[in-house]
Amino acid sequence: MYRTHNNNTLNLKNLGEKVKLSGWAQTIRDKGFIIWIDIRDRYGMTQLVFDAERTPEAVVKKAREIGREFVIQIEGEVIERESKNKNIPTGEIEILVEDLQILNSSKTPPFTIEDETDGGEDLRMKYRYLDLRRSPVKNKLLFRSKVSMAIRNYLSQKDFVDVETPYLIKSTPEGARDFVVPSRMNEGQFYALPQSPQTFKQLLMVGGLDKYFQIVKCFRDEDLRADRQPEFTQIDCEMSFVDQEEILDTFEGLTKHLLKEINGVEIEKFPRMTYADAMCKYGNDKPDIRFGMEFGELNEVTQHKEFKVFNEAELVVGIAIPGGASYSRKEIDKLIDWIRRPQVGAKGMVYVKCNDDGSFKSSVDKFYDQDDLKAWAEKTGAKPGDLIAVLSGNKNETRAQLSALRMEMATRLGLRKADEFAPLWIVDFPLLEWDEDSKRFHAMHHPFTSPKTEDIDKLKSNPGEVRANAYDLVLNGNEIGGGSIRIHDKETQSKMFDYLGFSEEEARAQFGFLMDAFEYGAPPHGGIAFGLDRLVAILGGQESIRDFIAFPKNNSGRDIMIDAPAQLSTDQLKELNIEVKLSLD
Repeated sequence: MYRTHNNNTLNLKNLGEKVKLSGWAQTIRDKGFIIWIDIRDRYGMTQLVFDAERTPEAVVKKAREIGREFVIQIEGEVIERESKNKNIPTGEIEILVEDLQILNSSKTPPFTIEDETDGGEDLRMKYRYLDLRRSPVKNKLLFRSKVSMAIRNYLSQKDFVDVETPYLIKSTPEGARDFVVPSRMNEGQFYALPQSPQTFKQLLMVGGLDKYFQIVKCFRDEDLRADRQPEFTQIDCEMSFVDQEEILDTFEGLTKHLLKEINGVEIEKFPRMTYADAMCKYGNDKPDIRFGMEFGELNEVTQHKEFKVFNEAELVVGIAIPGGASYSRKEIDKLIDWIRRPQVGAKGMVYVKCNDDGSFKSSVDKFYDQDDLKAWAEKTGAKPGDLIAVLSGNKNETRAQLSALRMEMATRLGLRKADEFAPLWIVDFPLLEWDEDSKRFHAMHHPFTSPKTEDIDKLKSNPGEVRANAYDLVLNGNEIGGGSIRIHDKETQSKMFDYLGFSEEEARAQFGFLMDAFEYGAPPHGGIAFGLDRLVAILGGQESIRDFIAFPKNNSGRDIMIDAPAQLSTDQLKELNIEVKLSLD
Protein backbone atom coordinates (compact mmCIF):
# COMPACT_ATOMS: atom_id res chain seq x y z
CA MET A 1 0.00 0.00 0.00
CA TYR A 2 1.08 3.59 -0.57
CA ARG A 3 -0.05 4.87 2.84
CA THR A 4 -1.27 3.71 6.20
CA HIS A 5 -2.54 7.15 7.21
CA ASN A 6 -3.60 10.43 5.64
CA ASN A 7 -1.59 13.55 6.38
CA ASN A 8 -3.95 14.97 9.00
CA THR A 9 -4.42 11.98 11.32
CA LEU A 10 -1.20 11.39 13.26
CA ASN A 11 -0.66 12.88 16.73
CA LEU A 12 1.01 12.11 20.06
CA LYS A 13 -1.16 9.02 20.50
CA ASN A 14 0.74 7.47 17.57
CA LEU A 15 4.23 7.90 19.05
CA GLY A 16 6.51 5.00 18.18
CA GLU A 17 4.27 3.66 15.39
CA LYS A 18 5.71 2.71 12.00
CA VAL A 19 3.73 4.46 9.26
CA LYS A 20 3.63 5.00 5.50
CA LEU A 21 2.67 8.38 4.06
CA SER A 22 2.31 9.64 0.48
CA GLY A 23 1.80 13.07 -1.01
CA TRP A 24 3.41 16.17 -2.48
CA ALA A 25 6.50 17.90 -1.12
CA GLN A 26 5.26 21.30 0.07
CA THR A 27 8.36 22.93 1.61
CA ILE A 28 11.95 21.75 1.96
CA ARG A 29 14.39 23.02 4.57
CA ASP A 30 17.93 21.60 4.31
CA LYS A 31 20.22 22.45 7.24
CA GLY A 32 23.01 20.12 6.08
CA PHE A 33 22.97 17.60 8.93
CA ILE A 34 19.15 17.55 9.00
CA ILE A 35 16.41 18.01 6.36
CA TRP A 36 12.76 18.81 7.00
CA ILE A 37 10.13 18.27 4.32
CA ASP A 38 6.42 19.01 4.71
CA ILE A 39 4.37 16.40 2.87
CA ARG A 40 0.85 17.39 1.78
CA ASP A 41 -2.22 15.54 0.54
CA ARG A 42 -5.90 16.50 0.30
CA TYR A 43 -6.36 15.94 4.03
CA GLY A 44 -3.51 17.95 5.51
CA MET A 45 0.22 18.19 6.15
CA THR A 46 2.86 16.22 8.07
CA GLN A 47 6.45 17.17 8.80
CA LEU A 48 9.13 14.67 7.79
CA VAL A 49 12.63 14.70 9.25
CA PHE A 50 15.75 13.22 7.66
CA ASP A 51 18.44 13.10 10.38
CA ALA A 52 22.00 12.24 9.25
CA GLU A 53 22.58 10.42 12.57
CA ARG A 54 19.42 8.31 12.50
CA THR A 55 18.30 8.12 8.82
CA PRO A 56 20.14 5.81 6.36
CA GLU A 57 22.70 7.76 4.32
CA ALA A 58 21.17 6.67 0.99
CA VAL A 59 17.76 7.97 2.11
CA VAL A 60 19.24 11.35 3.11
CA LYS A 61 21.00 11.55 -0.26
CA LYS A 62 17.73 10.81 -2.11
CA ALA A 63 15.91 13.44 -0.02
CA ARG A 64 18.24 16.08 -1.45
CA GLU A 65 16.92 15.24 -4.94
CA ILE A 66 13.38 16.29 -3.97
CA GLY A 67 11.96 19.56 -5.28
CA ARG A 68 8.68 21.33 -4.64
CA GLU A 69 5.62 19.31 -5.69
CA PHE A 70 7.55 16.03 -6.12
CA VAL A 71 5.27 13.09 -5.35
CA ILE A 72 6.87 10.97 -2.64
CA GLN A 73 6.22 8.00 -0.38
CA ILE A 74 7.95 7.51 2.95
CA GLU A 75 8.13 4.96 5.73
CA GLY A 76 9.20 5.94 9.20
CA GLU A 77 8.51 6.28 12.91
CA VAL A 78 6.24 8.81 14.58
CA ILE A 79 8.30 10.92 17.02
CA GLU A 80 7.57 14.02 19.09
CA ARG A 81 8.52 17.40 17.64
CA GLU A 82 10.75 19.68 19.64
CA SER A 83 9.26 22.84 18.10
CA LYS A 84 5.50 22.26 18.00
CA ASN A 85 3.02 23.88 15.60
CA LYS A 86 -0.41 24.28 17.21
CA ASN A 87 -1.96 25.49 13.93
CA ILE A 88 -2.19 22.04 12.30
CA PRO A 89 -3.54 18.72 13.64
CA THR A 90 -0.15 16.99 13.16
CA GLY A 91 1.86 19.86 14.64
CA GLU A 92 3.05 17.99 17.73
CA ILE A 93 4.72 15.11 15.87
CA GLU A 94 7.00 14.45 12.92
CA ILE A 95 8.07 11.35 11.03
CA LEU A 96 11.67 10.15 11.33
CA VAL A 97 12.07 8.81 7.79
CA GLU A 98 13.61 5.36 7.30
CA ASP A 99 12.76 4.80 3.62
CA LEU A 100 11.90 7.16 0.76
CA GLN A 101 10.51 6.59 -2.72
CA ILE A 102 10.20 9.35 -5.31
CA LEU A 103 6.97 8.39 -7.10
CA ASN A 104 7.14 11.27 -9.57
CA SER A 105 9.23 14.38 -10.08
CA SER A 106 7.81 17.82 -10.83
CA LYS A 107 8.80 20.87 -12.79
CA THR A 108 9.02 24.03 -10.71
CA PRO A 109 5.41 25.24 -10.50
CA PRO A 110 4.62 28.58 -12.21
CA PHE A 111 3.27 29.91 -8.89
CA THR A 112 3.55 28.95 -5.24
CA ILE A 113 1.17 26.20 -4.11
CA GLU A 114 0.29 27.89 -0.85
CA ASP A 115 -2.75 29.59 0.70
CA GLU A 116 -1.32 33.00 -0.24
CA THR A 117 0.01 32.55 -3.75
CA ASP A 118 1.98 34.80 -6.09
CA GLY A 119 -0.01 33.63 -9.13
CA GLY A 120 -2.45 35.94 -10.91
CA GLU A 121 -5.94 34.74 -11.83
CA ASP A 122 -5.20 34.01 -15.50
CA LEU A 123 -2.06 32.08 -14.63
CA ARG A 124 -3.86 30.03 -11.99
CA MET A 125 -6.73 29.27 -14.39
CA LYS A 126 -4.25 28.08 -17.04
CA TYR A 127 -2.75 25.70 -14.48
CA ARG A 128 -6.01 25.00 -12.68
CA TYR A 129 -4.91 21.45 -11.78
CA LEU A 130 -2.14 23.05 -9.68
CA ASP A 131 -4.42 25.71 -8.22
CA LEU A 132 -6.72 22.92 -7.00
CA ARG A 133 -3.93 21.75 -4.67
CA ARG A 134 -4.13 25.04 -2.74
CA SER A 135 -6.26 24.79 0.39
CA PRO A 136 -8.53 27.81 -0.34
CA VAL A 137 -9.62 26.32 -3.69
CA LYS A 138 -9.66 22.70 -2.56
CA ASN A 139 -11.73 23.57 0.51
CA LYS A 140 -14.32 25.39 -1.61
CA LEU A 141 -14.83 22.25 -3.71
CA LEU A 142 -15.11 20.14 -0.56
CA PHE A 143 -17.63 22.68 0.74
CA ARG A 144 -19.63 22.39 -2.49
CA SER A 145 -19.66 18.61 -2.15
CA LYS A 146 -20.96 18.94 1.42
CA VAL A 147 -23.78 21.24 0.28
CA SER A 148 -24.69 18.91 -2.61
CA MET A 149 -24.87 15.89 -0.32
CA ALA A 150 -27.07 17.78 2.16
CA ILE A 151 -29.43 18.71 -0.70
CA ARG A 152 -29.62 15.12 -1.99
CA ASN A 153 -30.25 13.75 1.48
CA TYR A 154 -32.99 16.26 2.26
CA LEU A 155 -34.87 15.81 -1.01
CA SER A 156 -34.54 12.03 -0.97
CA GLN A 157 -36.06 11.95 2.52
CA LYS A 158 -38.95 14.01 1.14
CA ASP A 159 -39.66 11.31 -1.52
CA PHE A 160 -38.17 13.21 -4.46
CA VAL A 161 -36.88 10.96 -7.25
CA ASP A 162 -33.53 11.78 -8.87
CA VAL A 163 -34.04 11.55 -12.65
CA GLU A 164 -31.59 12.46 -15.42
CA THR A 165 -32.89 14.33 -18.46
CA PRO A 166 -31.27 14.67 -21.94
CA TYR A 167 -28.46 17.08 -22.79
CA LEU A 168 -29.06 16.88 -26.55
CA ILE A 169 -32.44 18.53 -27.15
CA LYS A 170 -34.02 20.93 -29.65
CA SER A 171 -33.58 24.68 -29.59
CA THR A 172 -36.44 26.50 -27.82
CA PRO A 173 -36.89 30.21 -27.04
CA GLU A 174 -36.16 30.54 -23.30
CA GLY A 175 -34.68 34.02 -23.08
CA ALA A 176 -30.98 33.40 -23.81
CA ARG A 177 -29.04 32.09 -26.79
CA ASP A 178 -28.61 28.34 -27.10
CA PHE A 179 -25.38 26.44 -27.56
CA VAL A 180 -25.97 24.25 -30.60
CA VAL A 181 -24.49 20.89 -31.57
CA PRO A 182 -24.46 19.68 -35.20
CA SER A 183 -25.80 16.21 -35.91
CA ARG A 184 -23.67 14.09 -38.26
CA MET A 185 -26.42 11.53 -38.77
CA ASN A 186 -29.10 14.14 -39.48
CA GLU A 187 -27.48 16.38 -42.06
CA GLY A 188 -28.14 20.10 -41.67
CA GLN A 189 -29.86 19.66 -38.32
CA PHE A 190 -28.71 20.67 -34.87
CA TYR A 191 -29.26 19.74 -31.27
CA ALA A 192 -29.24 22.43 -28.58
CA LEU A 193 -27.82 22.11 -25.10
CA PRO A 194 -30.58 22.75 -22.51
CA GLN A 195 -30.90 26.11 -20.81
CA SER A 196 -32.90 24.15 -18.24
CA PRO A 197 -34.76 20.81 -18.14
CA GLN A 198 -38.05 22.74 -17.99
CA THR A 199 -40.21 20.80 -20.46
CA PHE A 200 -38.73 17.44 -19.44
CA LYS A 201 -39.55 17.90 -15.77
CA GLN A 202 -43.11 18.83 -16.73
CA LEU A 203 -43.30 15.65 -18.81
CA LEU A 204 -42.08 13.68 -15.79
CA MET A 205 -45.10 15.03 -13.91
CA VAL A 206 -47.36 13.95 -16.77
CA GLY A 207 -45.62 10.58 -16.42
CA GLY A 208 -46.69 10.31 -12.78
CA LEU A 209 -43.29 10.66 -11.02
CA ASP A 210 -44.96 13.13 -8.58
CA LYS A 211 -41.71 14.55 -7.10
CA TYR A 212 -38.59 14.99 -9.22
CA PHE A 213 -35.19 16.54 -8.60
CA GLN A 214 -31.90 16.66 -10.43
CA ILE A 215 -28.60 18.43 -9.83
CA VAL A 216 -28.01 19.20 -13.48
CA LYS A 217 -25.78 21.16 -15.86
CA CYS A 218 -27.48 23.90 -17.89
CA PHE A 219 -26.07 26.01 -20.72
CA ARG A 220 -26.62 29.60 -21.87
CA ASP A 221 -24.62 31.48 -24.47
CA GLU A 222 -24.63 34.90 -22.81
CA ASP A 223 -22.22 37.57 -21.64
CA LEU A 224 -20.34 36.63 -18.49
CA ARG A 225 -19.42 38.21 -15.16
CA ALA A 226 -18.14 37.04 -11.78
CA ASP A 227 -21.36 35.21 -10.89
CA ARG A 228 -22.18 33.82 -14.33
CA GLN A 229 -20.76 30.97 -16.40
CA PRO A 230 -21.79 29.57 -19.81
CA GLU A 231 -22.36 26.21 -18.11
CA PHE A 232 -23.86 26.27 -14.65
CA THR A 233 -25.53 23.87 -12.23
CA GLN A 234 -29.15 23.88 -11.10
CA ILE A 235 -30.98 22.06 -8.36
CA ASP A 236 -34.01 21.39 -10.54
CA CYS A 237 -37.26 20.30 -8.87
CA GLU A 238 -40.90 19.67 -9.78
CA MET A 239 -43.96 18.48 -7.85
CA SER A 240 -47.48 17.32 -8.78
CA PHE A 241 -50.81 18.12 -7.12
CA VAL A 242 -49.42 21.15 -5.31
CA ASP A 243 -50.21 24.82 -5.05
CA GLN A 244 -47.77 27.71 -4.60
CA GLU A 245 -47.97 27.54 -0.81
CA GLU A 246 -46.89 23.89 -0.69
CA ILE A 247 -43.90 24.55 -2.96
CA LEU A 248 -42.77 27.55 -0.92
CA ASP A 249 -43.09 25.54 2.28
CA THR A 250 -41.07 22.60 0.86
CA PHE A 251 -38.16 24.66 -0.42
CA GLU A 252 -38.16 27.04 2.49
CA GLY A 253 -37.60 23.83 4.45
CA LEU A 254 -34.68 22.86 2.22
CA THR A 255 -33.05 26.28 2.64
CA LYS A 256 -33.54 26.22 6.41
CA HIS A 257 -31.96 22.76 6.47
CA LEU A 258 -28.91 23.97 4.53
CA LEU A 259 -28.45 27.10 6.67
CA LYS A 260 -28.57 25.00 9.83
CA GLU A 261 -26.55 22.02 8.53
CA ILE A 262 -23.87 24.03 6.73
CA ASN A 263 -23.73 27.33 8.61
CA GLY A 264 -25.26 26.58 12.00
CA VAL A 265 -27.87 29.31 11.46
CA GLU A 266 -31.53 28.86 12.38
CA ILE A 267 -34.19 31.06 10.77
CA GLU A 268 -37.81 30.55 11.82
CA LYS A 269 -39.78 32.08 8.97
CA PHE A 270 -38.87 33.59 5.62
CA PRO A 271 -40.58 36.94 5.00
CA ARG A 272 -42.50 37.48 1.77
CA MET A 273 -42.71 40.55 -0.41
CA THR A 274 -44.57 41.25 -3.63
CA TYR A 275 -42.62 42.14 -6.75
CA ALA A 276 -44.30 45.56 -6.78
CA ASP A 277 -43.22 46.31 -3.20
CA ALA A 278 -39.67 45.12 -3.86
CA MET A 279 -39.34 47.48 -6.80
CA CYS A 280 -40.80 50.43 -4.85
CA LYS A 281 -38.79 49.86 -1.66
CA TYR A 282 -35.50 48.62 -3.06
CA GLY A 283 -35.45 49.22 -6.83
CA ASN A 284 -34.91 45.58 -7.77
CA ASP A 285 -36.57 42.19 -7.44
CA LYS A 286 -33.82 40.63 -5.33
CA PRO A 287 -33.32 43.05 -2.44
CA ASP A 288 -30.73 42.55 0.26
CA ILE A 289 -32.68 43.01 3.51
CA ARG A 290 -29.72 42.55 5.88
CA PHE A 291 -29.77 46.34 6.19
CA GLY A 292 -32.25 49.22 5.80
CA MET A 293 -31.96 52.20 3.47
CA GLU A 294 -35.44 51.63 2.04
CA PHE A 295 -36.47 53.98 -0.74
CA GLY A 296 -38.59 57.01 0.09
CA GLU A 297 -40.66 58.26 -2.85
CA LEU A 298 -40.58 62.07 -2.80
CA ASN A 299 -42.75 63.25 -5.70
CA GLU A 300 -45.44 64.76 -3.49
CA VAL A 301 -42.96 66.67 -1.29
CA THR A 302 -40.60 67.86 -4.06
CA GLN A 303 -42.75 68.79 -7.06
CA HIS A 304 -44.37 71.91 -5.57
CA LYS A 305 -41.46 74.33 -6.03
CA GLU A 306 -39.66 75.76 -9.05
CA PHE A 307 -37.00 73.08 -9.28
CA LYS A 308 -37.39 71.97 -12.89
CA VAL A 309 -35.31 68.80 -12.57
CA PHE A 310 -37.76 67.32 -10.04
CA ASN A 311 -40.92 68.77 -11.57
CA GLU A 312 -40.25 67.10 -14.93
CA ALA A 313 -39.24 63.74 -13.44
CA GLU A 314 -41.50 60.70 -13.50
CA LEU A 315 -40.01 59.66 -10.14
CA VAL A 316 -38.14 61.47 -7.37
CA VAL A 317 -36.78 59.00 -4.83
CA GLY A 318 -34.18 58.97 -2.06
CA ILE A 319 -32.41 56.90 0.59
CA ALA A 320 -30.92 57.80 3.96
CA ILE A 321 -27.23 56.89 4.21
CA PRO A 322 -26.36 56.24 7.88
CA GLY A 323 -23.72 58.65 9.21
CA GLY A 324 -23.41 60.36 5.83
CA ALA A 325 -23.85 63.88 7.17
CA SER A 326 -20.18 63.78 8.18
CA TYR A 327 -19.08 63.43 4.53
CA SER A 328 -17.02 66.32 3.19
CA ARG A 329 -17.98 68.07 -0.04
CA LYS A 330 -15.11 66.25 -1.73
CA GLU A 331 -16.43 62.87 -0.56
CA ILE A 332 -19.94 63.71 -1.78
CA ASP A 333 -18.54 64.83 -5.15
CA LYS A 334 -16.78 61.45 -5.45
CA LEU A 335 -20.09 59.74 -4.70
CA ILE A 336 -21.78 61.75 -7.44
CA ASP A 337 -18.98 60.79 -9.84
CA TRP A 338 -19.57 57.14 -8.89
CA ILE A 339 -23.26 57.19 -9.84
CA ARG A 340 -22.48 59.06 -13.07
CA ARG A 341 -20.33 56.18 -14.30
CA PRO A 342 -21.73 54.45 -17.42
CA GLN A 343 -22.34 51.29 -15.37
CA VAL A 344 -24.87 53.23 -13.24
CA GLY A 345 -25.88 56.02 -15.60
CA ALA A 346 -27.34 58.69 -13.28
CA LYS A 347 -27.04 62.32 -14.43
CA GLY A 348 -26.50 63.67 -10.95
CA MET A 349 -27.59 63.56 -7.32
CA VAL A 350 -29.24 65.97 -4.90
CA TYR A 351 -28.22 65.57 -1.27
CA VAL A 352 -29.39 66.70 2.14
CA LYS A 353 -27.24 66.62 5.28
CA CYS A 354 -29.32 65.94 8.39
CA ASN A 355 -27.42 67.84 11.06
CA ASP A 356 -27.22 66.69 14.66
CA ASP A 357 -29.10 69.80 15.85
CA GLY A 358 -32.12 68.87 13.70
CA SER A 359 -31.43 71.36 10.91
CA PHE A 360 -30.78 70.49 7.27
CA LYS A 361 -28.21 71.55 4.67
CA SER A 362 -28.94 70.72 1.05
CA SER A 363 -27.49 71.19 -2.41
CA VAL A 364 -30.89 72.68 -3.38
CA ASP A 365 -31.39 75.06 -0.43
CA LYS A 366 -32.36 77.89 -2.80
CA PHE A 367 -35.50 75.97 -3.80
CA TYR A 368 -36.52 74.15 -0.59
CA ASP A 369 -36.86 75.40 2.99
CA GLN A 370 -36.28 73.55 6.28
CA ASP A 371 -39.88 72.30 6.45
CA ASP A 372 -39.55 70.83 2.96
CA LEU A 373 -36.31 69.05 3.84
CA LYS A 374 -37.82 67.77 7.08
CA ALA A 375 -40.57 66.14 4.99
CA TRP A 376 -37.87 64.48 2.86
CA ALA A 377 -36.25 63.12 6.00
CA GLU A 378 -39.57 61.71 7.20
CA LYS A 379 -40.20 60.01 3.85
CA THR A 380 -36.75 58.39 3.77
CA GLY A 381 -36.52 57.62 7.49
CA ALA A 382 -33.40 59.81 7.82
CA LYS A 383 -32.11 60.57 11.32
CA PRO A 384 -29.74 63.31 12.56
CA GLY A 385 -26.27 62.47 11.25
CA ASP A 386 -27.58 60.85 8.03
CA LEU A 387 -27.22 61.94 4.41
CA ILE A 388 -30.24 61.84 2.12
CA ALA A 389 -29.28 60.96 -1.46
CA VAL A 390 -31.97 61.82 -4.03
CA LEU A 391 -32.21 60.76 -7.68
CA SER A 392 -34.86 61.58 -10.26
CA GLY A 393 -35.90 60.71 -13.80
CA ASN A 394 -37.54 57.80 -15.58
CA LYS A 395 -39.13 55.47 -13.01
CA ASN A 396 -37.41 52.19 -13.94
CA GLU A 397 -33.99 53.69 -14.64
CA THR A 398 -34.00 55.82 -11.50
CA ARG A 399 -34.92 52.91 -9.27
CA ALA A 400 -32.14 50.80 -10.77
CA GLN A 401 -29.62 53.63 -10.25
CA LEU A 402 -30.62 54.19 -6.63
CA SER A 403 -30.54 50.44 -6.02
CA ALA A 404 -26.94 50.35 -7.25
CA LEU A 405 -26.07 53.27 -4.93
CA ARG A 406 -27.79 51.56 -1.98
CA MET A 407 -25.76 48.36 -2.47
CA GLU A 408 -22.52 50.30 -2.93
CA MET A 409 -23.04 52.28 0.26
CA ALA A 410 -23.95 49.12 2.20
CA THR A 411 -20.67 47.57 1.04
CA ARG A 412 -18.67 50.66 2.00
CA LEU A 413 -20.36 50.79 5.42
CA GLY A 414 -19.76 47.09 6.12
CA LEU A 415 -23.47 46.26 6.26
CA ARG A 416 -23.28 43.24 3.92
CA LYS A 417 -21.88 40.75 6.40
CA ALA A 418 -21.04 37.32 4.96
CA ASP A 419 -21.97 35.50 8.16
CA GLU A 420 -25.49 37.01 8.27
CA PHE A 421 -28.27 35.46 6.19
CA ALA A 422 -31.50 37.18 5.20
CA PRO A 423 -33.76 35.01 3.00
CA LEU A 424 -36.83 36.48 1.33
CA TRP A 425 -39.58 35.20 -0.98
CA ILE A 426 -40.58 37.53 -3.83
CA VAL A 427 -44.08 36.71 -5.13
CA ASP A 428 -46.68 38.05 -7.56
CA PHE A 429 -44.35 38.75 -10.47
CA PRO A 430 -45.84 40.16 -13.67
CA LEU A 431 -46.66 37.35 -16.07
CA LEU A 432 -45.53 39.38 -19.09
CA GLU A 433 -43.12 42.24 -19.75
CA TRP A 434 -43.08 44.61 -22.70
CA ASP A 435 -40.07 44.54 -25.02
CA GLU A 436 -39.44 47.82 -26.85
CA ASP A 437 -37.30 46.24 -29.58
CA SER A 438 -39.84 43.64 -30.71
CA LYS A 439 -42.85 45.79 -29.70
CA ARG A 440 -44.60 42.90 -27.99
CA PHE A 441 -44.94 41.16 -24.65
CA HIS A 442 -42.56 38.43 -23.56
CA ALA A 443 -42.91 35.94 -20.70
CA MET A 444 -41.04 37.32 -17.68
CA HIS A 445 -40.10 33.79 -16.62
CA HIS A 446 -41.04 31.32 -19.36
CA PRO A 447 -44.17 30.55 -21.44
CA PHE A 448 -45.24 27.67 -19.18
CA THR A 449 -45.90 29.87 -16.14
CA SER A 450 -49.52 29.96 -14.99
CA PRO A 451 -51.27 33.32 -14.56
CA LYS A 452 -53.09 34.08 -11.31
CA THR A 453 -56.62 32.76 -11.72
CA GLU A 454 -58.17 36.09 -10.76
CA ASP A 455 -56.09 37.92 -13.42
CA ILE A 456 -56.77 35.70 -16.46
CA ASP A 457 -59.52 38.03 -17.75
CA LYS A 458 -56.93 40.84 -18.02
CA LEU A 459 -54.86 38.94 -20.59
CA LYS A 460 -56.71 40.58 -23.47
CA SER A 461 -57.62 43.92 -21.90
CA ASN A 462 -54.49 44.75 -19.87
CA PRO A 463 -51.81 42.04 -20.23
CA GLY A 464 -49.14 44.09 -18.42
CA GLU A 465 -51.13 43.88 -15.16
CA VAL A 466 -51.54 40.09 -15.15
CA ARG A 467 -49.69 38.53 -12.24
CA ALA A 468 -47.98 35.17 -12.46
CA ASN A 469 -48.05 32.21 -10.10
CA ALA A 470 -44.30 32.75 -9.88
CA TYR A 471 -41.88 33.15 -7.00
CA ASP A 472 -38.18 33.75 -6.41
CA LEU A 473 -36.14 32.93 -3.33
CA VAL A 474 -33.63 35.68 -2.54
CA LEU A 475 -30.72 35.32 -0.14
CA ASN A 476 -28.52 38.29 0.78
CA GLY A 477 -29.43 40.23 -2.34
CA ASN A 478 -28.98 37.30 -4.72
CA GLU A 479 -31.67 35.30 -6.47
CA ILE A 480 -30.84 31.71 -5.49
CA GLY A 481 -34.00 30.07 -6.82
CA GLY A 482 -37.06 30.72 -8.89
CA GLY A 483 -40.09 28.85 -10.13
CA SER A 484 -43.80 28.85 -10.76
CA ILE A 485 -47.01 26.91 -10.87
CA ARG A 486 -47.21 25.64 -14.46
CA ILE A 487 -49.97 25.69 -17.02
CA HIS A 488 -51.18 22.09 -17.22
CA ASP A 489 -53.96 22.18 -19.84
CA LYS A 490 -53.63 22.55 -23.59
CA GLU A 491 -56.23 25.32 -23.96
CA THR A 492 -54.56 27.72 -21.52
CA GLN A 493 -51.11 26.90 -22.89
CA SER A 494 -52.32 27.63 -26.43
CA LYS A 495 -53.70 30.99 -25.28
CA MET A 496 -50.37 31.83 -23.67
CA PHE A 497 -48.46 31.06 -26.87
CA ASP A 498 -50.95 33.25 -28.73
CA TYR A 499 -50.45 36.20 -26.35
CA LEU A 500 -46.68 35.80 -26.69
CA GLY A 501 -46.89 36.17 -30.46
CA PHE A 502 -46.41 32.53 -31.49
CA SER A 503 -48.41 31.44 -34.50
CA GLU A 504 -50.17 28.10 -34.17
CA GLU A 505 -47.58 26.58 -36.50
CA GLU A 506 -44.64 28.02 -34.51
CA ALA A 507 -46.07 26.81 -31.21
CA ARG A 508 -46.65 23.39 -32.72
CA ALA A 509 -43.13 23.19 -34.13
CA GLN A 510 -41.50 24.26 -30.88
CA PHE A 511 -43.69 22.66 -28.23
CA GLY A 512 -46.02 20.22 -29.96
CA PHE A 513 -44.74 17.34 -27.81
CA LEU A 514 -45.75 19.19 -24.62
CA MET A 515 -49.16 20.17 -25.98
CA ASP A 516 -49.79 16.54 -26.94
CA ALA A 517 -48.80 15.37 -23.46
CA PHE A 518 -51.30 17.78 -21.88
CA GLU A 519 -54.10 15.90 -23.70
CA TYR A 520 -53.38 12.75 -21.69
CA GLY A 521 -54.33 13.84 -18.19
CA ALA A 522 -51.57 16.22 -17.05
CA PRO A 523 -51.80 16.86 -13.29
CA PRO A 524 -51.57 20.34 -11.72
CA HIS A 525 -47.87 20.84 -11.09
CA GLY A 526 -45.17 23.38 -10.30
CA GLY A 527 -41.57 23.61 -9.30
CA ILE A 528 -38.47 25.59 -8.69
CA ALA A 529 -34.81 25.64 -9.72
CA PHE A 530 -31.96 26.78 -7.47
CA GLY A 531 -28.65 28.02 -8.83
CA LEU A 532 -26.28 25.65 -7.04
CA ASP A 533 -23.10 27.61 -7.88
CA ARG A 534 -24.46 30.84 -6.44
CA LEU A 535 -26.09 29.16 -3.44
CA VAL A 536 -22.84 27.45 -2.50
CA ALA A 537 -20.88 30.71 -2.86
CA ILE A 538 -23.29 32.60 -0.57
CA LEU A 539 -23.29 29.84 2.03
CA GLY A 540 -19.49 29.94 1.79
CA GLY A 541 -19.46 33.71 2.42
CA GLN A 542 -18.20 34.64 -1.06
CA GLU A 543 -19.46 36.90 -3.86
CA SER A 544 -17.96 35.04 -6.84
CA ILE A 545 -18.96 31.54 -7.89
CA ARG A 546 -15.74 30.85 -9.82
CA ASP A 547 -13.65 29.20 -7.10
CA PHE A 548 -16.54 26.88 -6.23
CA ILE A 549 -16.34 25.39 -9.75
CA ALA A 550 -13.58 22.88 -10.47
CA PHE A 551 -12.78 24.10 -14.00
CA PRO A 552 -14.42 27.50 -14.64
CA LYS A 553 -14.38 29.62 -17.78
CA ASN A 554 -12.96 33.14 -17.82
CA ASN A 555 -14.94 36.31 -18.56
CA SER A 556 -14.70 35.64 -22.30
CA GLY A 557 -16.18 32.19 -21.91
CA ARG A 558 -12.85 30.48 -22.56
CA ASP A 559 -11.23 27.58 -20.77
CA ILE A 560 -7.63 28.78 -21.01
CA MET A 561 -6.34 25.55 -19.51
CA ILE A 562 -7.50 23.34 -22.42
CA ASP A 563 -7.78 26.28 -24.86
CA ALA A 564 -11.48 25.92 -25.62
CA PRO A 565 -13.46 26.76 -27.64
CA ALA A 566 -11.28 25.80 -30.60
CA GLN A 567 -11.56 25.41 -34.35
CA LEU A 568 -12.56 22.08 -35.86
CA SER A 569 -10.35 20.35 -38.38
CA THR A 570 -11.25 20.44 -42.06
CA ASP A 571 -12.09 16.73 -41.92
CA GLN A 572 -14.47 17.22 -39.01
CA LEU A 573 -16.24 20.09 -40.75
CA LYS A 574 -16.52 18.05 -43.94
CA GLU A 575 -17.97 15.09 -42.04
CA LEU A 576 -20.59 17.40 -40.52
CA ASN A 577 -21.21 19.08 -43.88
CA ILE A 578 -20.47 22.49 -42.32
CA GLU A 579 -18.75 25.41 -43.97
CA VAL A 580 -17.36 28.19 -41.74
CA LYS A 581 -17.48 31.78 -42.99
CA LEU A 582 -16.12 34.43 -40.63
CA SER A 583 -17.49 37.95 -40.80
CA LEU A 584 -14.88 40.72 -41.07
CA ASP A 585 -17.22 43.34 -39.54
